[in-house]
Amino acid sequence: SKREIKMRKLDSTKVRPLKSEQLLHIEDHDFALRPGFGGSPVPVGIDVQVESIDSISEVDMDFTMTLYLRHYWKDERLSFHSNKNKSMTFDGRLIKKIWVPDVFFVHSKRSFIHDTTVENVMLRVYPDGNVLFSLRVTVSAMCFMDFSRFPLDTQNCSLELESYAYNEDDLMLYWKHGNQSLSTDEHISLSQFFIEEFSASSGLAFYSSTGWYNRLFINFALRRHIFFFVLHSYFPAMLMVMLSWVSFWIDRRAVPARVSLGITTVLTMSTVMTGVSASMPQVSYIKAVDVYLWISFLFVFLSVIEYAAVNYLTTIEERKQLKKRGKPSGTYSIDAVQAMAFDGCYHDTDVDMDLTAFSDHCEENETRARAASISNVDTTRIKRKRSLKGNVGRIILQNNHVIDTYSRIIFPSVYIIFNFFYWGLYI
Repeated sequence: SKREIKMRKLDSTKVRPLKSEQLLHIEDHDFALRPGFGGSPVPVGIDVQVESIDSISEVDMDFTMTLYLRHYWKDERLSFHSNKNKSMTFDGRLIKKIWVPDVFFVHSKRSFIHDTTVENVMLRVYPDGNVLFSLRVTVSAMCFMDFSRFPLDTQNCSLELESYAYNEDDLMLYWKHGNQSLSTDEHISLSQFFIEEFSASSGLAFYSSTGWYNRLFINFALRRHIFFFVLHSYFPAMLMVMLSWVSFWIDRRAVPARVSLGITTVLTMSTVMTGVSASMPQVSYIKAVDVYLWISFLFVFLSVIEYAAVNYLTTIEERKQLKKRGKPSGTYSIDAVQAMAFDGCYHDTDVDMDLTAFSDHCEENETRARAASISNVDTTRIKRKRSLKGNVGRIILQNNHVIDTYSRIIFPSVYIIFNFFYWGLYI
């Protein structure tokens, strides 16, 4: 009856579902060939949305980027009839049965399509045969970096897209919406870099065996944050250089103090330089940070050499004075405050000291003091303390060599001039 027939039509379980392959007539065409084979090249529009820049490695000279890559083209073989002019969306299972552009990333080291929870691939077909093919991919590609201005540098990297099999006679790649085809996530940030700009461009690539190919470029400029390197490289180097200048104000006869200070600053500068070099590629040219650290190391090294010259000239002067006085070789007559700088003991009078092998002057001075005047012990101690407090600074200044006097002015002045020219040149 008519009523039974109507009930059967309303029962969807009795209707045989249509397959997507049958609706798109996939079995009726050879999708191994591109659309319009033998005619004009297939225009394939591209647009990209950058999700994140995951990492940038100076040592490997590469970057890792996650993006949404979308292709637009028209394949009339996939057109279908639709009363409401609605598109159909499919997942990655249909991709293997139709023709899709073979776009690849030039200079890529590794790349993959995300597959959690399923393969991140989408295919959308419109009734007139227009196709949207989108996938989410992470790619690591080379970036030819120049470290001559490191860490005050700006790096320009690019991700390049190109068809692998089809040259410009078969496939024409272009940016779908011009400069607006490249979009980025607003929250993209990097620990060491500030992203200055993203831009899209296009060009041609020639291969001697296969011809000319359309190539698309995703260009981005990265400016390095300087504060990290100021805090961990430049500032410690400045402190070590200024610390080496302290020796110019130490008495020239205090050999252990000045030598130990010089060696400590030299070794610390070597540690700072080694730490910076360990995190950088082994390039054959000089970087900006190398210039600063090596010149700072030179200042520290020259402060040690400066004391070597002071000590040598002081020894020559004292030997000449000894010859005039007729003293034994190696024995020097110095005042009480100078003697205290050597052995740390109080002396009541000028003493003769053998600088090559110190004797126990403390005991000699105590015996000499008791033998001189037992009744005036307290008075002598008071005078000695007052004399030391008032004359230590004066005597240290008087006993500094002329080289130390000039070094206090020349070293800081030259270092300030160097910093002025360095930061003016690289910033």
